[in-house]
Amino acid sequence: MKLTTTTQVSVDGVMQGPGGPDEDESGVFERGGWAHFDDEAGTVMDEIYQRAGAFLFGRRTYEIFAGSWGTWDDPGDSPIWTALNARPKYVASTTPFDPTWANTTVLSGDVAAAIRELKAKAGGELQVHGSGALFRWLLESDLVDEINLFTFPVVVGQGTRLFPDTGPDIALELVGSQAVTPSGVTIQVYRPTGRPQYATVTVDTNT
Repeated sequence: MKLTTTTQVSVDGVMQGPGGPDEDESGVFERGGWAHFDDEAGTVMDEIYQRAGAFLFGRRTYEIFAGSWGTWDDPGDSPIWTALNARPKYVASTTPFDPTWANTTVLSGDVAAAIRELKAKAGGELQVHGSGALFRWLLESDLVDEINLFTFPVVVGQGTRLFPDTGPDIALELVGSQAVTPSGVTIQVYRPTGRPQYATVTVDTNT
């Protein structure tokens, strides 16, 4: 399975609490609910979920999803609900816990090795949604194959950002780009390609 990540970010790089004011208030975050999907962006997101063979979550994001998508009745017309409730779910967690959402497996111990085993299986994508800390670790561990980035036309001004102030440098190849949606959402697909190339300056000592 190809490991893909899907993240909603603001123009200033915030990824925290896109869906609602109570979604994630950690760190005294008071501006949740800034990601407003129009029909076109929603259709792209539906298509992404339909490609899933399995899901991989960080602990916090899993609990948010389990407390929402995992408790709602089947609406009958939601590809996202169907995928999340029908596909296997894996949670990378440093502490053991008892998941209540059906078809969930907790990964512990050598998580990187467990993820490589999952990637070696056939059947759709191994998808990571949100899960900022997990995303950054996966990217640093060279386990991410593609990054789906939904950028919303808003500056949130506070909250956890997708990329830290200091971290590894990674070159990205743009492999797909969705035209700007009616409400101004841009959607890009990137593939990590190793370290970036940096320009060098040669000083001419004869001048």
